[in-house]
This record gives sequence, structure tokens and C-alpha cells, in this order.
Amino acid sequence: MERLGRMLVRRRKAVLIATLVFVLGAAMIGGGVISRLRSGGFADPGSESAEAVELLQDRYGDASPNLVVLVTTTGARSVDDPAIEAVAAELANVMTDAGVVDVASYWSLGHAPPLRNDDGTRALLLGTIIGTDDEVQDTIRSLSPTLTRETDVAVVSIGGFAEVYRQMSETIEHDLVRAELIAFPITLVLLLFVFRGVIAAVLPLAVGVIAIFGALLALFLISLGTDVSIFALNLTTAMGLGLAIDYSLFIVSRFREELAAGKSVEDATVRTVQTAGKTVVFSAITVALSLAALLVFPMYFLRSFAYAGVAVALVAALGAVVSLPALLAVLGHRVDTLPIGRRRPTPVGSGVWHRVAMFVMRRPIPIATIAIVLLLVLGVPFLGIVFGQVDDRSLPSGTSSREVHEILRSEFGSNEAGAVQIALPTVDTDTDADAIDAYAIALSSIDGVGRVDAVTGIYIGGQQVLPPGQATARFPSGNEGTWLSVVPDVVPLSPAGEAVVDEIRSTRAPGTALVGGMTAQFVDSKDALVSRFPIAVAWIALSTFVLLFMMFGSVLVPVKALVINVLSLSATFGALVWIFQEGHLADTLGFTPTGTTDMTMPILMFCVAFGLSMDYEVFLLSRIKEEHDRGTSNRESVALGLERTGRIVTAAAVIISVIFMAFATSGVTSIKLFGIGLTIAVLMDAFVIRATLVPAFMVLAGNANWWAPKWMKRIYDRFGISEGESEPPPAPATDKELVPR
Repeated sequence: MERLGRMLVRRRKAVLIATLVFVLGAAMIGGGVISRLRSGGFADPGSESAEAVELLQDRYGDASPNLVVLVTTTGARSVDDPAIEAVAAELANVMTDAGVVDVASYWSLGHAPPLRNDDGTRALLLGTIIGTDDEVQDTIRSLSPTLTRETDVAVVSIGGFAEVYRQMSETIEHDLVRAELIAFPITLVLLLFVFRGVIAAVLPLAVGVIAIFGALLALFLISLGTDVSIFALNLTTAMGLGLAIDYSLFIVSRFREELAAGKSVEDATVRTVQTAGKTVVFSAITVALSLAALLVFPMYFLRSFAYAGVAVALVAALGAVVSLPALLAVLGHRVDTLPIGRRRPTPVGSGVWHRVAMFVMRRPIPIATIAIVLLLVLGVPFLGIVFGQVDDRSLPSGTSSREVHEILRSEFGSNEAGAVQIALPTVDTDTDADAIDAYAIALSSIDGVGRVDAVTGIYIGGQQVLPPGQATARFPSGNEGTWLSVVPDVVPLSPAGEAVVDEIRSTRAPGTALVGGMTAQFVDSKDALVSRFPIAVAWIALSTFVLLFMMFGSVLVPVKALVINVLSLSATFGALVWIFQEGHLADTLGFTPTGTTDMTMPILMFCVAFGLSMDYEVFLLSRIKEEHDRGTSNRESVALGLERTGRIVTAAAVIISVIFMAFATSGVTSIKLFGIGLTIAVLMDAFVIRATLVPAFMVLAGNANWWAPKWMKRIYDRFGISEGESEPPPAPATDKELVPR
């Protein structure tokens, strides 16, 4: 790192020119990534439900209905009025012309009762938009405004999950623009307050630009070979700016500290890269390794966050360790140009965070006990987590598709849009008709099933209610197989809906049966997440342990960091279950509780929050280790380490929490949960974990903090990363001198 620092000083102008060229090139190329990003990626592509969807589309040109058109009569008309039927016929033609398949309605199916409400004022048309997630989005985007209308005889509203996800995507896009407009000005004000100078405050934003455009370039290159979710842009912006601020705070603060100690600009730059630069590199690697754990999951929605997170962490570190020191070498003492107020440097061994450290280290056991009890109490609700998936209730109240689905739940006896499809590719409908009939009867007898539609007829409650006819003409016949539609009378994305899928899969079928549909996809995706989560956790734990050991040469320090961070995150998740799943702050935060927690969010938040927690852990421990290597006592090292980094960590935490909290203004519940959850995690880590548990445990462990078995010490001595030759302390104090009498 010292050689890197001296090279940056010598070639600072060339480095800055190269940085400018990189940013311009990344902006030109990476800016085109948006057109390559996709809107789906929530399903396990190797699951049974995915195989069922592929078979249904390829062989039968069919899939789960994802478009629901609700026709509401005006005046005293009934849905059986010829004028209403004429409107329905026109709507069906529009849907068919747009490429919607399997268009069926209350009217086309012979006035089928399940597709009409009890008082006869509303009825439904159903259809399926087939294709990739992006193709479905393109179709519904143009079709929805064409179908939506209000005439003298009827009001037509659009629902179905194609429309729900369209409105959700558009809401998120608008919310993110608003979030950025909120977060950026506040962030700049906070940076001015922290740095007390305009020039110094702008530097983190410059690194943020490098990180964001560099990550966009990486995403563009990755999208050339695999699918990347458009939601990865959210993390790119938030993490790019947040990590740039974290790393820049550490670099600029150390540079100012070295200048204040009397070093020349060149020597201050070299020492900054040698110490803070090494810390930033290791910090970025810990963040990247944590987010890389998302690659073990098969859904490209989660994998895309790994692509974005790893890229933005590494590029932010590159900007902070290479470009920023070169700029500091050019600026020199002018980094304090355009000051705001006065910076009053506190003498070594004083300040708020030094006093906090000493207070904790005088009473480590009771303070650690109180902190741990607090975290455990906050984490208790997490034991009752129930996983779900986003649906229309995640949208703001008043959204048209949500209103349609609320009407479906309250006025219709079955959930047509949540139908389960069962592909029977090996049956012959001519010779296996009796077996199909018996299978449909068994399926219709399952609790939670409202109706079964098959080539052999329509079944309700264990018996056939309609023979084959117009209503069953959509099902193929012959020796190429067929499929069945199982319409539930429970909420599809709920524990009851999951139970229906489990019962369907345990029911004996005539030949091979592949179960698909929205609920089956949810069940398979949850199984994939649950089965692979231990692998992700093991990867994070092992890689973090190895990295921290190679940096600090200790066994206890990595183990302590892992345990404390898991404890902190469990408390965060417990708070989120209490807030969002149980709905205790629903009115205050403006969302509708569903009794479940989106299954992808805890996993995504775990990896992001764990990475950020280790980010702050490395900042603090590196400074403690630096003081320890200079010969200071364990207690003094902890106090000075917290004194030197406490303000930086808390300032970084407050600023990045502002960025995350801006996401909480979103009208979509899952994005709101993401923003509030990461805000809680970051603030709890900075103000509870770093201020209490870390110094308490460090002082209790004493010299054991830096212990390792001899065979591990030999590994560290050969392969470990050290600061190089440490500068001696001006006057190391003893533990007794640091403890007030």
C-alpha cells in the first residue's frame, strides 16, 4: 500500500485524467444498461412450476390467467343486459387482437356463476398474456389504457397480476426519483456539517459518481451474458453513494489527521493510503463477499443484487483508494478551502467517543448484558415470521388494480387470477377420460379449492356440476396430453394457498403431473430460498472469518464480529416483523399489513446489512489494531480506536440511513420495508453495537483479542496483511492512567 501511495503522489495528474476518461466511458456505455434490464426473475427456473409453465406455453399455448377485466354496470342494469354483453364482446375482441390467449368471460362461458358477483352488477373477463416477463409488461402497458373505460352502461377496470406488477414497477420508478430528490440534498447538507467545508464535502459525491457509473458499466457487461433485474439499479444508486461516503469519510479524515500531525502533503497522502486505504480495501471486500452470497440462489432477481453490490463495492473502493488520494495530493491543504464554521480538533485521549469507550469499559458486563437483552427482546417477533410474496396489497390504497382485487376478494367466491395449472403431458384424453374425471373429483374435494375445470367437465365439492361443453373447450384433447385448472377459494399467496398446492401435489394423478401457477411458483421459490440459505450463511461466515483473520491475525475478533452482527440483524428482523407483518405501525407508515413478510427481502437485507455491519467493524478494528501494534495497551487501543472512528462511523451511518430512509417514502410496501429495515440495521449497528458491545467485549477479552493457535499464527505471519512499519505513539499511557479515579 505504501508503494501505491507513492505512485499516486508521483502520477496524481495522470491518475485523475484516467479517472475522468473512465467515468465518461462508463457513463456512455453503462447508461445503455437500462434497456437491457429485465423486470422478472422471482421464480426458480429449475423448479416444477417453471417446467409446468414452459410446457403449458410451448405445447398448449396456455398459462395461468394474468389479466382480469372487471365490468361493473351502471344504473340498475344487470350483467345479463344485452348492452353489457355487447361491451364484453368488444373487450374480448380487443384482448384477442392484442395477443391475449384463452380469453374467457362470464358471457362466453354460458353465464358461468363463478364469474359474476352475487347481486349481478359485476362480471369478469379472463385472459393470459404469454411470453417473457418483459413481453408481458410491454403488452399490458399498451393494453391496459385501451381496456380501461367508463361508458353510459359500464365501468371497466383492469386487474390480474400482469397489471399489478405493471403498476408496481411504475410506482417504484416514480418513488425512486422522489427518493433521490429527497436524499441527495439532505446528504449534501450532512456532508457539509460533517466536513465543515465545501471542498471536502464534495469529494464523497465525486467518488459516488465513480462508483455508480462504474457499477452501471459492470451491469451492462454482465447483461450481455445473463439476465439482470431492473431492480438492481436501486441498490446501485443507494450503495454506490452510501459506500462512497463511507470510504471517503475514512480517507479524507485520515488525510486531515496526518496533515494536522505536521506531515507534508505527500507524506500525508502516502500514510493515508497505507492505513485508511488498506482498511477501505478490506472493507469493500467484506461487503462484496457478503453480497456475493446472493449468487447461490437460482432467481436472477436476487443474483442481480449480487452483481450490482459486488461491482459497486469494488468500484467505490477503487475510487476511494486510487482516485481520491490522487485528488487529495493535488488539493493538499486546500481540502479545507471554503470552510463552514470552525473545526475544533480535540486532543488525543478526549472527545465524546473516548468518554463513551471509557464509560463502557469501566462497566463492561452490565452494559453488554443490557445491550444483549435489548437485542434479544427486539428479535423475539422474528420467531413468528411467515413468508409471503408481494401482491396487490403492496400497492398504495386507491391504485386501480388493487381496487379490482379487493372487489374480487370481497364479492367473488373464487380467485380466478390465482388458479393453479396442472399439466398432464402423458395422458390420452380418449382412453384416460375416467382417470381424469376421478382426478378432477379428488382435486375438487381439497379444502381451499373452489372449482376444478378440465376437459371432462367442471367440478365443485367432489362432484361434476357441468359436463364437457363450451366452458371446457379450451382444454386440449387427444394423445398429446391435457391440463386442468384448479381455482382456489382462499387467498393464493397465503399459507392456505400453499396448503392447497401441497395437497394437489400429494394427490395421485393419471400419469405425470406438473403443478404450475402463481402459488406453486411461490412454494417452489420459497423451497429454493430456504434450502440454499444455509449455504449463503456458511459462505458469509467462512469468508468473513478468513478475511478478518488475515487482516488482524486473531481468532476471537472474527468470531466475536460474526456473533454480534447476527445478533444485531436478528433484532432488526424482529422489529420488521413487528412493524410490517403484524402491522403495528401500518397507519403511521401508510401500508396494508398482510400477515406475511416478502420472502426475498429478509435474505436480501441480511446480505446487504451484514456487509455494511462488517464495513463499520473493519473501520473500528483496524484503528484499534493499529494502536495496539504501536505498543499501546489493550484498553487504550480500544478507547483511541473508538475515539478516532466513532465520529466517522456514526456520521457515515446517519448519512447512509438518510439514503435508505428515502426509500421508505415509497408507496410499495416491500420497498418501504427495505428502506426502513436497512435504516434500523445501520443505526443500531453504529450506535448500539459499535458504542457498547464492541468495546465491552474487547476489554473483557483483553490480550486474548489478538490470540490465535501457533499454526494459524504461522499462516498469518506468512500470508497476513499488516500495515507495515508502525509509527511509535507519542506517549503511550497505561490502562490505569486512562481510568478516571
